[in-house]
Amino acid sequence: MKFTDFNFNDNINQALGSIKFIQPTEVQEKLIPIILKGRDLVGESKTGSGKTHTFLLPIFQKLNPELDEVQAVIAAPSRELATQIYEAAKVFVKFDERIKVSNFVGGTDKVRQIRKLEAGQPHIVIGTPGRLWDLMSEGSLKAYTAKTFVVDEADMTLDMGFLAEVDKIAASFGDKVQMLVFSATIPQKLQPFLKKYLSNPVMEKIANKTVISDTIENWLLSNKGASNNQLILQLTQIINPYMAMIFANTKGRVDEIHAFLTNNGVKAAKIHGDIPPRERKRTMNAIKNLDYQYVIATDIAARGIDIEGVSHIINDEIPQDLTFFVHRVGRSGRNGLKGTAITIYAPSDDASIREIEKMGVKFEPKAIRNGEIIDSYDRDRREKRTKAPAEISNLTRGAIAKGKKKVKPGYKRAIKWQIEEENKKKRRAERNKNARKQRESRKQSF
Repeated sequence: MKFTDFNFNDNINQALGSIKFIQPTEVQEKLIPIILKGRDLVGESKTGSGKTHTFLLPIFQKLNPELDEVQAVIAAPSRELATQIYEAAKVFVKFDERIKVSNFVGGTDKVRQIRKLEAGQPHIVIGTPGRLWDLMSEGSLKAYTAKTFVVDEADMTLDMGFLAEVDKIAASFGDKVQMLVFSATIPQKLQPFLKKYLSNPVMEKIANKTVISDTIENWLLSNKGASNNQLILQLTQIINPYMAMIFANTKGRVDEIHAFLTNNGVKAAKIHGDIPPRERKRTMNAIKNLDYQYVIATDIAARGIDIEGVSHIINDEIPQDLTFFVHRVGRSGRNGLKGTAITIYAPSDDASIREIEKMGVKFEPKAIRNGEIIDSYDRDRREKRTKAPAEISNLTRGAIAKGKKKVKPGYKRAIKWQIEEENKKKRRAERNKNARKQRESRKQSF
């Protein structure tokens, strides 16, 4: 199938051609026709599957530029994700300059945004839930005319505590708005919201053929009790990434890795929620201009930022929420390109690694030796090498069990002697059995 099969208007087809979009992804092929029919939808699919254009294309197709009013509202849980959607939307505006698109996110100049709205309402509104509701409740943003409301990354919206604002926004539209909810997962806590606002929705889950793209190699690197900082520094000296993202579990850890690497001459950027909006914007622009080869980020960035050309992922730690492992690694290996994800682990992480493996992820054990990354042994090698225990009697089994308990010093010697005596009896019985066979053989020969 091709995008031209959707019968989009000429302006949309020209925009798609300009960004070399020819064939839709699986999620786009399945969900765009449903959205064009005006149905409410819950679309569940993995990160990087093309959800953004799945809702943008029908919105632009149904939009009437002659109506000077808000026709679609798109809520995204992070500033970066909202800006990313805004940038994707601007491509289509180039081919129909009558269409007005605005991006309203927290941490930016609210007074300036209000003045802009006083001059005229945009056709498409994109933003973070807090800022959108702020402008709507004050009457500056007249979003009640919207025909479509999109909640992008709904599970992340829930995790970040924005569901109350999204609830208020949804309540302001009435029954006529088309509700589109997109998410990588649909947690149970989201169900009441879906039942409250969606009318007989199409529930579409795009099954992952593989949890992680098969173009990504997953390497497992034991820290063996050493400093992760030193290991990450060694990796930067060995790999030569087009772009590498280093993920840590906390903002403090991001700061720590960033300080260590920069002090050791590595040019790296950092992104997390405590960095002021203007600085984050400057950093993102620098990253897009390839001014940095390394980007250190928290898990929010794993969900909210789409950085093109990420060739390597380095996990400083295994994420506390294991689903974020998929989101992190999914930053690499996009559009059929190869990627490498390197996960640093400690012995205490073994249970988490097993859980990730149950999700279908196959790890390749690696080690660093003489400035090179080499194949290493499987961390389960001892278990795999263990031989099946020989048959033992109930008496011996009981004796061994008792031997594991705290006993008097001479008792273990008695257990050992008992096992040796039982083995002697087995050998004696085997000799007698062989002797009988020999006697029977001699009798038959006479």
